[in-house]
Amino acid sequence: MQELAPWREADEEWRRLRATFPQALATHSTEQVFYYNAAGLLRRHDYAPDVLGGTPAAHFTEHHVPASGLVFPTHRYVVPVQKDGHAASEPVLITIDLTGISVT
Repeated sequence: MQELAPWREADEEWRRLRATFPQALATHSTEQVFYYNAAGLLRRHDYAPDVLGGTPAAHFTEHHVPASGLVFPTHRYVVPVQKDGHAASEPVLITIDLTGISVT
């Protein structure tokens, strides 16, 4: 793992962590970058899914809510990443909305 230079997204500065996973581990891609806001919440996750031919994607997480002492993002969406590292606004490739989160 390696911490990268901070990233400016809209009006926030996010810390970035690059992770390299072993080939034997089933993941979206071997190298991934995680972005965390000042509260320590995951806000973006970059990867290049092997199943999509290695096209870079940004997976955003929003609307975090607490449940049983843990915090979960209830809105998630995935968009392409541009050559400069910024996320494209469209097309939105995947959208996930979660409700009724509970931990037992």
